[in-house]
Amino acid sequence: MARRNCYNDVLPFTAMIAAECTNVGLNTLFKAANSKGLSYYVFVLYMFAISTLVLLPLAFIFRGRTGLPTFKLSVLYRCFLLGLIGFSGQICNYKGLEYSSPTLASAIGNLSPAFTFILAVIFRMENLALRSSITQAKIMGTIVSISGALVVVLYKGPLIISAPSQSQSQSPSLHSLRDTSEKNWVIGGLLLATDNLLFSMWYIVQTQTMKIYPAELVVVFLYLLCATIIAAPVCLIAEGNLSAWRLKPDIALVAVIYSGFFGSSFSSVVHTWGLHLKGPVYVSIFKPLSIVIAAALGVLFLGDALYLGSVIGAIILSIGFYAVIWAKSKEELRDDYGCDSLGSSSDNKTPLLDSCKVEGELE
Repeated sequence: MARRNCYNDVLPFTAMIAAECTNVGLNTLFKAANSKGLSYYVFVLYMFAISTLVLLPLAFIFRGRTGLPTFKLSVLYRCFLLGLIGFSGQICNYKGLEYSSPTLASAIGNLSPAFTFILAVIFRMENLALRSSITQAKIMGTIVSISGALVVVLYKGPLIISAPSQSQSQSPSLHSLRDTSEKNWVIGGLLLATDNLLFSMWYIVQTQTMKIYPAELVVVFLYLLCATIIAAPVCLIAEGNLSAWRLKPDIALVAVIYSGFFGSSFSSVVHTWGLHLKGPVYVSIFKPLSIVIAAALGVLFLGDALYLGSVIGAIILSIGFYAVIWAKSKEELRDDYGCDSLGSSSDNKTPLLDSCKVEGELE
């Protein structure tokens, strides 16, 4: 029982937070490399190519005890669609970062839960019984989470922890975005919003793909392979300067290697596993945490200042986040006792919040 609870609840929770930390770090690295001249077309193609090579052996080494499921041609079509959506989303994301900053990217990421929830309802992957306390908790929790993240973005408040040398700090913050071009800021925001919409669609298609072919590593490998095939001609034509494809041993090379091993491959596998285990809404609700993670990493590793607005926003976000997790746990508990739910994508799951209660009842 304890091992099942760990696999179904504790491990996905930890893995999703780790994936968000990885993505925030990747955005920061790309911005630093981009400021040194790294083209986002070069970055995206290398990222997909390295990720594909990393997953090539893993997809067939870790097959599971029963081997791989029977392959269907429809899986390949869906993986190609995933590759197209993923490539388009990454182009929008890194072009948006080129116009703005990683902090703005984390802030715009708060749209992802709303986009995903709406799409999940449209595609009948989530129940929308407005009189149900579970549905109300999911809706209110999503709204509160987004509101908390917006507080972090829009309200600065008094200084709590001062930076060691605030005047010389070069780390990007959302409040310093006003110093950049207003036109670039708007374009960057629109591109980042488009990226979040595309990846909300990616979550939906990937969840449906996993129902047809429940082998996470193989599906992610095929997705990355298709994305690489799509990206190669587009990026090579768009970035015609051959010297841009030669990477020097500096921050650009570090960003590319990091993206290949920990960015696209690790994040895609974690998100796909989470989609298969928990569903798209559960995965997307971790997105608002990125703005808090960005602020926390800035304080711990970059010497950024900590303001009251970040603390208040983090508390509000945590309340909304907990409400959604509580609703998903109640939904899973209801499914375990024989009630069908369109929002669940796996069987035999005992929620973290109710595990003690269930164990007590079973005794």
